[in-house]
Amino acid sequence: MKTGPGNSSPLAIGAAVLAALGASVCCVLPLVLVLLGISGAWIGNLAAFDRWRPLFMSLTLLALGIAFVTLYGPAARRCATGLCGDPARLRTRRRLLWMATLAIALLVLFPYYIGWFF
Repeated sequence: MKTGPGNSSPLAIGAAVLAALGASVCCVLPLVLVLLGISGAWIGNLAAFDRWRPLFMSLTLLALGIAFVTLYGPAARRCATGLCGDPARLRTRRRLLWMATLAIALLVLFPYYIGWFF
């Protein structure tokens, strides 16, 4: 992937998604593995990642904040990242940011709402 000033928001969105996956590995991954038919006593060891959740959640919020500031910040900042000339590209990136934010919210909040289903 080419990195440069015009690619800062996709990198921030990608970093936020990876951090959210890291934050939810203790809770979502065991459920996904069981649903896929993969089982074993070692799945219980994934709960050890729970102590890393605050760190990953902080990284997620930081990366999302960078992406939002890049896409919704002052026009001078957007022009510095190469997003001031093409409104369609800016609109697409903003939509992708909101979709990623929704997916991240579902992953990060998973331990809090899963109890409602069982």
